Amino acid sequence: MTSIVQHVRAEDLPAETAGTYAEWFATLADSTRVRLLHTVATAPSGSVRVGDLAAQLEISQSTCSHHVRKLAEVGFLIVDRVGTTSLVSINQTCCVGLPHAADVVMGTLQNAPCCPSDLPDDVTVRAVEERDMSAVLDIYAEGIATGDATFEREVPAAQALQRRWLPNLAWVAECDAAVVGWAALSPASERKCYAGVAESTVYVTTSARGAGVGKALLWRQVNEADGAGLWTLQATIFPENRASLALHHAAGYRTLAIRHRIARLDGIWRDTVLLERRSEVN
Repeated sequence: MTSIVQHVRAEDLPAETAGTYAEWFATLADSTRVRLLHTVATAPSGSVRVGDLAAQLEISQSTCSHHVRKLAEVGFLIVDRVGTTSLVSINQTCCVGLPHAADVVMGTLQNAPCCPSDLPDDVTVRAVEERDMSAVLDIYAEGIATGDATFEREVPAAQALQRRWLPNLAWVAECDAAVVGWAALSPASERKCYAGVAESTVYVTTSARGAGVGKALLWRQVNEADGAGLWTLQATIFPENRASLALHHAAGYRTLAIRHRIARLDGIWRDTVLLERRSEVN
C-alpha cells in the first residue's frame, strides 16, 4: 500500500488519488482474490503458506500464486521466502488504506457520526478518581503486554500518568462495580496556539473487550472535549490494532496518514496510523 493514505474530501478527490484507488478496487474485482485476501487476513497465525492457501480455496497452486502476486503488487499482501516456502501475510497498512479509500469515495468522511444509539446499558462512564488508579494502571499494563497498544514498555507511576492528562478530562468505565476501562486526553503541544488540540488515550481490560466499553468511553470523551472547547482530537494507533481503528472511526476520527517506521518497539521498527477528529462546534 502506498503512502497515499490521507484525508481527502470526496468533492475534491484528486485524479492521481482516484487512479490509485481505482487500481486497488480493480485488483479486487475477482471473487477468488477477495476470498484469498480474507483468508490471509483472518489467519490465526498471521501468515499462510501458498500451498495451504490453494488447498483452502480449492484452487491450483499456480492459480493461487498468480492471485497472490497480483495482490502483492498493489501492496495488499506481503510475501516472504522461508527456504523453499512462500509465506503470505497481510500488509497491515492496507487494513487502514483500503477502508479509508472506500470512505473517501463514498463521501462518508465528510460528516462525523452522530451519537450512537447502541451504547451498552450496563456500562457507566464517570470521571476518574484517585481510588481508580490501581485498576487504571492494571489495565494499562494489559495494553502494554499486547505489544500493539503503545511504545511504552513500563507502567508509569500513578501520579506521573495523571500529570499527562488535561484537568477534568479523564474517565473510567465501570461494569458490575468494577473498573473495566479508562480514557484520557493529554495536551498535544505546549504551544498556546495548539491549546485546543489533545491526544486521545483509550484502554479496555481484556475480559471486557467487545462489550461496547470502548464505544462508551469514546462517546463520553468526544462530547466532553467539545464541551471543554477543544477543537481537535488526535489518536496514534498501531495498524495491527484493527479494533481500535474501527472504534475511533465510528467516533468521528479520520485517518490522516500512515507514519512508516516511526519508532522501534523491542528493537523492531513499527508503523502507526495518525487519526484526527475535528469538532463541529468549536
